[in-house]
Amino acid sequence: MNQRTVDLITMGCSKNLVDSEKLLYQLEKNGFEVFHNPKNTHGDIAIVNTCGFINDAKEESINIILELCMAKEKGKLNRLFVVGCLSERFFKELNQEIPQVDKYYGKFNYDALLRDLGKTVFKDCSNLRHLTTPHHYAYIKISEGCDRQCAYCAIPIITGAHKSRSMEEIVDEVKLLVGQGVKEFQIIAQELTYYGLDLYRERKIAELIERISDIKGVEWIRLHYAYPNQFPENLLSVMRERDNVCKYLDIALQHISNKVLANMQRHTTKEYQYELIEKLRSEVPGICLRTTLMVGFPGEGDAEFQELMDFTRWARFERMGAFMYSEEEGTDAARKFKDSVSPDVKESRLSDLMDLQEEISSEICETRIGKTLKTIIDRKEGDYYIGRTEYDSPEVDGEVLIKTGGKRLQKGNFYPVTITDANEFDLLGEIKK
Repeated sequence: MNQRTVDLITMGCSKNLVDSEKLLYQLEKNGFEVFHNPKNTHGDIAIVNTCGFINDAKEESINIILELCMAKEKGKLNRLFVVGCLSERFFKELNQEIPQVDKYYGKFNYDALLRDLGKTVFKDCSNLRHLTTPHHYAYIKISEGCDRQCAYCAIPIITGAHKSRSMEEIVDEVKLLVGQGVKEFQIIAQELTYYGLDLYRERKIAELIERISDIKGVEWIRLHYAYPNQFPENLLSVMRERDNVCKYLDIALQHISNKVLANMQRHTTKEYQYELIEKLRSEVPGICLRTTLMVGFPGEGDAEFQELMDFTRWARFERMGAFMYSEEEGTDAARKFKDSVSPDVKESRLSDLMDLQEEISSEICETRIGKTLKTIIDRKEGDYYIGRTEYDSPEVDGEVLIKTGGKRLQKGNFYPVTITDANEFDLLGEIKK
């Protein structure tokens, strides 16, 4: 059978990437030759898996769609389909504004796309994936949706209520991936600390991580997207006591001012978040904390922003990302508040916050000099092998640059690397003879 080609472009977060990998597997099993994020399309079918979280992400998704529409009009592409979060949320509007797309699908009806292509949906393969990551690591999505009602966030509108996958299904997926050579697992969800409440009537993230940790061949487990409110503290003993659970936690705090937190509907307080950071650091010595912060939310004046700067200076997050508030239609913030902070002020505050974080990150990186750290090798670039420590998640964190020095290192293997130098975000190291 002559294979046709499908180019699948994934926008947005790693949760979208997992969805793309499952769709790629189904397409491949149906006889298509598949390409993920190709530099140039191959001319037959293109699928865009869109992001609809914030304005920048939406614009990026729309720009990609428009570029592919132009390619289609020039005869360089036969068919174009759009799926994912943006399509789920703005299905009617997209059909009206960009009718050149052959068909739009939401976030959860990829089966319809396969059927419209005249292909079979392999239900018994629903959890199998065509990995797009280097084959030594993978993302594991443990739940979909979110029950939180943060005022600024459109995710619950797009994905609906929180829905946990069963432990047995997740454990089986990890075992399957270990059998394919995967050693490192990024555990992801919109809110992973909520895991299990819908299925088991209690938070089960600690038990789930223990069960994954028990699987032979799992070398590293890293946790992404925790929520501070009602944080399950039994998870901390698992992180502390299990060698293959990285001392790494991605916990989005968003702000520290009680006024802003209340406006955001975060159901937490400044006092609680200070206490939580202290507990995380005391219960899991050496933990690396990643957070996300927002500037420019309605009600954030100079005093509230200064609170955020003071908190960041005190907490000394090893990793931090930040973004400017943008009004999302349909959210509580859009209904209740005027977007009162000017774009110039938002940009200035974001710049000040990131400058501060750069200083903190540089100081923390310098403390690594002279230490020998377990490092996994991701790739080779020129005269350097590029790796990561347990404190570095793929794509979003710093890396370790290792001078080859005539040595041949294997991608996906672990090596003891002695850190010899550092910059603001990355480390330089060597492997001792």
